[in-house]
This record gives sequence, structure tokens and C-alpha cells, in this order.
Amino acid sequence: MKYTIKDFKHDFPNDDVCLDYIFGQHYGKDYTCPKCGKTGFYRVSDRKCYACAWCGHQIHPLANTIFHKSSTKLTDWFFAIFVMSQSKNGVSAKEIERHLGVTYKTAWRIQKHIRGLMKQDKPMLSGTVEIDETYVGGKRRGTRGRGAEGKTPVIGMAERKGTVKAQAIKNMKSSIVMPIMRKNVQVGTHIMTDDFLTYSNVKEHGFKHGVINHSAKEYVRGDIHTNTIEGFWSQMKRSIDGTYHSVSPKYLQSYVDEFAYRYNHRASCLPLFHLLLGRLVV
Repeated sequence: MKYTIKDFKHDFPNDDVCLDYIFGQHYGKDYTCPKCGKTGFYRVSDRKCYACAWCGHQIHPLANTIFHKSSTKLTDWFFAIFVMSQSKNGVSAKEIERHLGVTYKTAWRIQKHIRGLMKQDKPMLSGTVEIDETYVGGKRRGTRGRGAEGKTPVIGMAERKGTVKAQAIKNMKSSIVMPIMRKNVQVGTHIMTDDFLTYSNVKEHGFKHGVINHSAKEYVRGDIHTNTIEGFWSQMKRSIDGTYHSVSPKYLQSYVDEFAYRYNHRASCLPLFHLLLGRLVV
């Protein structure tokens, strides 16, 4: 289902409509006043809150949302969510700055909070799961990939024809990787990896294990391969290099979450914009 800029402008023409939408998401039409027990709220003039029509008790729908204590217009926030939902390769803070006419600092903060809506879901992976790692960081001379200095490793787990999970970590030691696998992949799952030493004890943790020998330039053997997770890495790294250019280790996980969220909802019947709006209120 396509959702265009024309649709966006029709659905969210001003701040009042945006605020009413958030109120509806948070409380619904038949919300009962916690003070008097009756239903019926009205918008308080010139304030971002609603009051009970019977006792005057006020509620603030923006509390505990990404909009809390923000002076930026709600229509700007919603438009930033729309723009980020439309792009496969991500959107830079400079582009948000140009779209909204705000400072770079404000644009960066808006993006940071929107990425917070894209945190990865908790359900565990099963079936056949490919596991691989990649390294993210600035371009430097010397070793690339494993063994590269100044780069942050990211471990990824991709369920074939399903979802992906990825996590930035300090290093690729087995003591770090195996707990992450056990936390995110069901025991008994058939795991596919390359021949990296870190993955050598996968069976000892209750998983089935298929190994493809990349060091011998072997990339597919029957149904044993890691092409799915490598495809995800390719898209993510092209987007980071092309759109963001560089990402600090401090904020890398939020960018990883963003691309995992896009990947996991690639076949959704709902537009990504509406999926993100559904996460505004938890």
C-alpha cells in the first residue's frame, strides 16, 4: 500500500489534527476520567492538553512520547517521520534540516528520537538462521574486515524468509557472541555460518550447525550459505556510506536498528509511516 505526500498533507494538515491523533492513539474515544469516572474530554485552548468536560481534570497526551517538552511543531515531527519512512537508504539530518527549516542540532535530535521507535522486536528466531558479522567504521588504511582497527563489529542473525536481528558489540569473542545467539535464536534451530573460529562451538549450545568454508572460496553448498545476512549487510553498509558517511560507535546501534526495522517490515501491507505512528504511544 502506497502512502504519498498528498495523502500525508490530507491526513495531517496542522498541529491540532496531529495532537488529536496522538490523543486517540493513547486514550481512545471512550476514555474514562481517572478523577470523576465519566467520559468526555475537550481540547484546552492554546495548550497541548485535554480537560474532562465534567470535573476539569487535565491529561497531556504528549507525555512519555518523543514529542515531550519539544518546541518543534507536531506537523514537523510527523513530516520527519514520513520522510524517514519513505527512504530505503535512510535520510541524513542535513536533509531533515532543509525540509523543516530547523537547525542541524534540532534535525539530528528529531532523527535520534524517531530511530528510537525502530528498536528491534523481541520474538526469537527459528527455522534456519544465518549468522554473520560485519565491521562498521571510518575508512582506514590497512586490514579490512576481521582484524581491522578502529571499526565496530556488528553481529547479525537472519531468519530465512523471515526477520533479521543485529547488534553492535565490542568484539567477536565467543564469550560475547554465544549469549547473544542464545538470547535471540531458539535452541534446536539450524544455524548457518562461515568457518570463523568464534562459531566453532555452536553445537555445544544446543543448535544444529552448517558451515560454509569462505576461506576456501566456498560460498554455497546445497542449502548451506549466508547469502541472506550478507545481503542485509550490503544494503545497510551502502546506505550508511552513501547517506550518513560515518556513524560513531556510540550511536551505531540506533542506525542498525533503523535498517533492521526497514528490512523486517519490507513486506508489510501497512505503510511504514503508519507502523511508526503506531509506536508513538506504548
